[in-house]
Amino acid sequence: MSKDIQVAFVGVHRASSFFKAFQVHPDTVIVALCDVNQETLAEVGRAGGITQLYTAYEKMLDEARPDAVVIATPMQFHAPQAIAALERNIHVLSEVTAGISLDECRALAAACRRSKAVYMMAENYTYIKANVLIKELVRRGLFGQVYYAEGEYIHELKELNELTPWRRIWQTGIDGITYPTHSLGPILQWMPDDRVVRVCCAGSGHHYVDPRGQHYENQDSCVMLAKTSRDALIKIRVDMLSNRPHAMANYSLQGTTGCYESARSSLEPHKIWLAGLCPDMNTWLKLADLEADYLPAMWRNPPAEALKAGHGGGDYFEVMDFVAAIQGEQPCPIGIHEAMDMTLPGLISQESVRQGGAWLPVPDSREW
Repeated sequence: MSKDIQVAFVGVHRASSFFKAFQVHPDTVIVALCDVNQETLAEVGRAGGITQLYTAYEKMLDEARPDAVVIATPMQFHAPQAIAALERNIHVLSEVTAGISLDECRALAAACRRSKAVYMMAENYTYIKANVLIKELVRRGLFGQVYYAEGEYIHELKELNELTPWRRIWQTGIDGITYPTHSLGPILQWMPDDRVVRVCCAGSGHHYVDPRGQHYENQDSCVMLAKTSRDALIKIRVDMLSNRPHAMANYSLQGTTGCYESARSSLEPHKIWLAGLCPDMNTWLKLADLEADYLPAMWRNPPAEALKAGHGGGDYFEVMDFVAAIQGEQPCPIGIHEAMDMTLPGLISQESVRQGGAWLPVPDSREW
């Protein structure tokens, strides 16, 4: 492989944070952009000095012939566009979720098996500093046996539904947990070698209408309960409709010797109790107080580019991991099976809602 990994982007508006990370990486060069909005495409191309601009995705893949492609389009395009790249042995960094149906997830997994290329799902919340620190504390055994977790993605976006109509279909136009990975992704990394095996889901009813007076198909707050292969219990709440401030990274974790409660607003700190560090059962520590002794190296002296990147630095660090996986320096941290572990429970939850909250099995892509 030449020193420069040639990278193309599809969906240039959302890709801006990734764009900066690839620009500063010493081994990557951005060679082509694709977007259906020609005005935005031209503007981003001029700003980045990129002349290969396309409005047709597969044409870009065939003519620009990049080594890797970043897929930052609306979620209904993620799996088909990833498959098209993998069939050409082009590495893929795909936005979340990995797919919007069980059938296309199966097709994506099959494409990954056939391809020589790396597939990575860009679940950036797993790279947020607090989530990375909790993962390290679990790794060191300070939580004991982890057996319960909660994750909440609360993001009121009724106005954004109208600006990006695909959301009105794929995020608030389907009942159930339609956007699970920001909540479930970090939790599954805190439960290593475990996966969700069955889920049930219910909603809180319909209390809002869109500008056309139509109720959203997605109930206001949907809650999914999930049981894992190791008998842990996970609760996921997704709410993209309720009138309230955003709270897109709420987490809770319980183990036999520790528990964690993330801050529910900017007015309070993340707090943690660990039997090995706290003097009694009533004393919380601030999570930030553990950074000096336990924070992994990636977050100790992050470059300015990481601090400026989106999603709490996640967009920068996942680009670094993606490139390292392409170069064979490390395994891909969120490959196809990890992506399916984060995506499939949400898809199955949608069927659970239709069946009145029934517990349903979640397939394992490793067995496909």
